[in-house]
Amino acid sequence: MTMKRITKFLVAGCGAAALLGAAALAVRAADDKKPAAPAAARPALSVTTTQPKPATLPLRVAANGNIAAWQEAIIGTEANGLRLAEVRVNVGDVVKRGQVLATFAPELMQADVAQIRAMVAEAEAALADASANAARARELQTSGALSDQQINQYLTAERTAQARLDAQRAQANVQRLRLGQTQVLAPDDGVISARSATVGAVLPAGQEMFRMIRQGRLEWRAEVAAPDLAKLKPGMAASVTPAGGAAIGGKVRMVAPTVDPQTRNGIVYVDLGASRDARAGMFARGEFEVGTGQGLTLPQSAVLLRDGFSYVLRVGPDARVVETKVTVGRRIGDRVELTGGLDADARVVASGGGFLSDGDTVRVVEASVPAAAPKN
Repeated sequence: MTMKRITKFLVAGCGAAALLGAAALAVRAADDKKPAAPAAARPALSVTTTQPKPATLPLRVAANGNIAAWQEAIIGTEANGLRLAEVRVNVGDVVKRGQVLATFAPELMQADVAQIRAMVAEAEAALADASANAARARELQTSGALSDQQINQYLTAERTAQARLDAQRAQANVQRLRLGQTQVLAPDDGVISARSATVGAVLPAGQEMFRMIRQGRLEWRAEVAAPDLAKLKPGMAASVTPAGGAAIGGKVRMVAPTVDPQTRNGIVYVDLGASRDARAGMFARGEFEVGTGQGLTLPQSAVLLRDGFSYVLRVGPDARVVETKVTVGRRIGDRVELTGGLDADARVVASGGGFLSDGDTVRVVEASVPAAAPKN
């Protein structure tokens, strides 16, 4: 092989090597220009999921109203012009039927009773004398010793004396009743709700002295919209919550037969159970149980309240959470009714949603099953 041919081969080999090196550099540059593969997102929280479940829920009618006395008795004086000597009760006292609430000075009435007793004794004496004269006149009627006119006078005098005695006895009964009116008695069991009686006052007949809540019974007068009145019947259960107090059980006593033409509301009277929180005149909210119905529910822990609206965190196929606005209805126990915004087959974060935001990635784990208690 000649020197010239060897030189050609060397030049050709160097060219090929240069081309291969340039190709390798081009491939590396192309690889450098390709975007890097995204790293897998790190889960923000491990959560358990739940789905809406059907449940039987009570149907309720909500209402507002005031608490009032079942019946408020006005207690006044029957005596006229007597001085009030003693007041034995005050506002808030529990009293029994027939209990003495106040007394008037009885001296004037006692004097009148003593006077009428003397008049009764005088009438009895007059009647005894007239009866004796009439008896003698009857004995002498056949003998002719007395004229018919005289006999009639004796008999008439007897009847007149008898009538006067009856009148005096009736007056004595009136005075005894008036003496009894010097004591003001409770007409029924109850609680004193107001007092205007003042010791030393001279009161006219009929003047109000006390007010009493009969039997201590209170009722809730609920204002119910006209379309809901037909759902309510006497005997239905109700739950009443006074302002600042705990819920009180009640029972519908009566549904008013009329509706206010201005508000289109009717009054429903609910007897309340005993409670220290309820006071006459208080405002209260309440609900009536009118039946049951079916609905989808979620645990309360799965429903979040943000900016005045209810949300759930729906878990997608890619393990990312999506904040979904829902509408809620009734609450029973630890579950909340869903009335819209979520499908029945959706999976949502069961608890801990307050630590997550829309778009976060989560790790879904199975809910732990409580261990069974060991058998003895």
